[in-house]
Amino acid sequence: MDQTIIGSNRRIDPTRRAHLKPDLTPDDNDRVEIGPTGLAFAEWTAAGLAAPDMPALREYRLSRLQEQIRQHDCAGLLLFDPLNIRYATDTTNMQLWIAHNAARACFVPPEGEMVLWDFHNCEHLSAHLPLVGEVRHGASFFYFETGDRTADAARHFVDEVISLMRRHGGDNRRLAVDKIEHVGYANLIQQGVEVLEGQRLTEHARSIKNENEVRAMRCAIHACEMAVDEMRLAMRPGVSENEMWAALHAGNIKRGGEWIETRILSSGPRTNPWFQECGPRIMQEGDMMAFDTDLIGTYGYCCDISRSWIVGDVAPTDEQRALYRVAHDHVMTNIDLIRPGMNFAEMTAKAHRLPEAYRAQRYGVIAHGVGLCDEYPCVRYPEDVEAHGYEGCFAPGMTLCVEAYVGAVGGREGVKLEEQVLVTETGCEVLSRYPYEDALLA
Repeated sequence: MDQTIIGSNRRIDPTRRAHLKPDLTPDDNDRVEIGPTGLAFAEWTAAGLAAPDMPALREYRLSRLQEQIRQHDCAGLLLFDPLNIRYATDTTNMQLWIAHNAARACFVPPEGEMVLWDFHNCEHLSAHLPLVGEVRHGASFFYFETGDRTADAARHFVDEVISLMRRHGGDNRRLAVDKIEHVGYANLIQQGVEVLEGQRLTEHARSIKNENEVRAMRCAIHACEMAVDEMRLAMRPGVSENEMWAALHAGNIKRGGEWIETRILSSGPRTNPWFQECGPRIMQEGDMMAFDTDLIGTYGYCCDISRSWIVGDVAPTDEQRALYRVAHDHVMTNIDLIRPGMNFAEMTAKAHRLPEAYRAQRYGVIAHGVGLCDEYPCVRYPEDVEAHGYEGCFAPGMTLCVEAYVGAVGGREGVKLEEQVLVTETGCEVLSRYPYEDALLA
């Protein structure tokens, strides 16, 4: 298998840096790297938002991973998850396709530049990133790509990884790996590599954002909320759920956002139970309509908020108001509890208790981390701690989503609300700004 070692010719032409966008990326109509559009930059300026310094953001994220590698005494960290590769390198390549076709990998050493295995003929996609020191091919060893040559492909790849381990770690045989095809894992073990759970390293690295990362997230949230506004304009009796959801997709993409991880939007009786994805149902006047954005926006950062609206120009029913008030109280009370140093068990114990009628269909978590996607940690409801809870505590720089689903078993409708927040040195700052419904809170 061929290997491409990239030298000075893969560095971006310095003359392209003569004109930079507010995020210090090239203001070049022909650039390779994806990013926000002029519409997003204009909206951020109008909102008083500062764009992130992208070169500094990339350096920070790499430093977080390398700190974890050294802390766990590893010769390196091997990544296959496309979100982890994005965090480490800021490279993107067919993210959803790669999520189920492991054709890319990245070796992060304890210090120094990374090695990226990319898809065939894709060296140019990382040419603007100086933290990627070398681009290779040959990380594909799954049947669709390699058929009856899969074992040979895996051995060749593992030989390269072990060579990099020797280069950066000497006799250290400890390697952290986030995800890998079983044939690759078996080969690492056969060659005497001690494989550590790499997701522990990546999740803890990603969990703490600095101010520059938070800037990127603020921008992504604002762009998402502008797209939510456009979705709201599309909502009216006689419109399908799918048509409304398409407006959110369009608003995200035209601002430079990337994809949406789910399609959780439902109306009327489809709001109970939760997790029904949008379909052809035609919304009716007076329906409760609820959604969860799960949106990967600008810079690859997630905006994960939920709102519930009434379809049409009609007053909500008493039942709709009651559901909404409980969900709103649940989210607001729990946000007010969050403090740095608070452990997850304490949060579970002190959190707003849903009325008994709504506990059976409670959401899966009280709160969860968020960054490039849903991330560590998860804080569970009392009913779920024994099966799924784990230890940990909130720390400054964590960004979280605090959420609630409220709907009774057998009830006609349900309400979903969710807010995105930042743990600060003194408490918790709400990052999302999309308004709540006065008519439902009245």
